[in-house]
Amino acid sequence: MEMEIKPSEKPDSTRWASNAWALLCAIRSQSPLIQCITNFVSMDLMANTLLSAGASPAMIHSVEEIPDFTPHTRALCVNVGTLSPNWLPAMKAAAELACKSGKPWVLDPVAAGASGFRLRACLELVELKPCVIRGNASEIIALSRASIGLTKGVDSSHESIDAVEAAKSLAQASGAIVAVSGAVDIVTDGERVVGAHNGVPMMQRITATGCSVTALIAAFVAVDPVNAFEATASALSIFGVAGEMGMNMAKGPATLRMHLIDSLYGLDEADVLSRVNITSLPR
Repeated sequence: MEMEIKPSEKPDSTRWASNAWALLCAIRSQSPLIQCITNFVSMDLMANTLLSAGASPAMIHSVEEIPDFTPHTRALCVNVGTLSPNWLPAMKAAAELACKSGKPWVLDPVAAGASGFRLRACLELVELKPCVIRGNASEIIALSRASIGLTKGVDSSHESIDAVEAAKSLAQASGAIVAVSGAVDIVTDGERVVGAHNGVPMMQRITATGCSVTALIAAFVAVDPVNAFEATASALSIFGVAGEMGMNMAKGPATLRMHLIDSLYGLDEADVLSRVNITSLPR
């Protein structure tokens, strides 16, 4: 059952950490079912990220199953990484049904500006009212400007801070919370802007970490859809904290991947309260 995590009245940094811990506890106790229509590269890490956090992943993308399955989920995550004309109808059908059922859904516009087909598909999905849009700076700039050629594969040619104005514009135009991943993860609702300062650079050397944090955002929003702005920032910070703790034991990207999952599973209140670092940024 959905619940609203009421924001704490504690000082800003402590309030964010307390809220993040409350949301993670809610996921662990409720185990929300999260449907993921995602790319072939990310399925494994995305599913393991959700399981480690306490959620229940379902990697269902067949358009024939959408009418029966999607209404029973708590949230939907749509990732266009390995987009094809055969998958787009399922993505759109699931998004439409999620909205009709009052369930939040999250869009990951991977390499949105890489081709005309991909950009048009992402814009069509944005029209279906995602609760959250999470991408790197180049992807968010491409969506905001509806332009082609600003991305290089799934990597970003911009820093997250470069996309603040584009993110605000996209949030205002779409009604979605917009998150920009980078050295500092930016989250905005078009007015408020916060930065999640957790994570380590080596996370960028692991395929599908961005995809996985989008799925984690879906789980956080599933347990507190009323406060999607706070839920999104908390998910980004929690994932970053797990990366920081995993890095303490890792020897490289492969072992960081393993320890990232283990650290997310083992996060306790002391870890979250001492490590979550979310701050307000200039508007």
